[in-house]
Amino acid sequence: MKATLTAIFAKCAVGTDLYTALGGRLYKQRAPDGTAYPYAVFFLVSDVADPVFAKGGEDALVQFSLFSSNSSSSEIEDAYTYLKALYDDCALTITGNVLVWMKRENATLTIEDHTTPTGTMEVWHYAIDYRVLTQES
Repeated sequence: MKATLTAIFAKCAVGTDLYTALGGRLYKQRAPDGTAYPYAVFFLVSDVADPVFAKGGEDALVQFSLFSSNSSSSEIEDAYTYLKALYDDCALTITGNVLVWMKRENATLTIEDHTTPTGTMEVWHYAIDYRVLTQES
């Protein structure tokens, strides 16, 4: 699974619209304290063994969380558009494995309270789940 998560991170490279929209702030598992908005975090929700075509495989659920402190939803909706363009049914280069598919399964937009060094503020949160199916190469 480490190789798959590494490939997902690498996909959001310098020059992609998502990278630009986030100012390069994509993190695995959690963002550092004090990270400027907007930013994104991705993490493994679940991973189960799934033999694909009689080969070893993994069926994983990966969630991206996009965060924006902008007063309107425009910034986060643009980031969501860029995320979909980058990851929906994408190709990934995964060391030791082959990507069968990466499909978006769910997306939810909410407003949450975030505690920052200067106090509590409302931020937009877009949570997007992807099903990632891989097999051994």
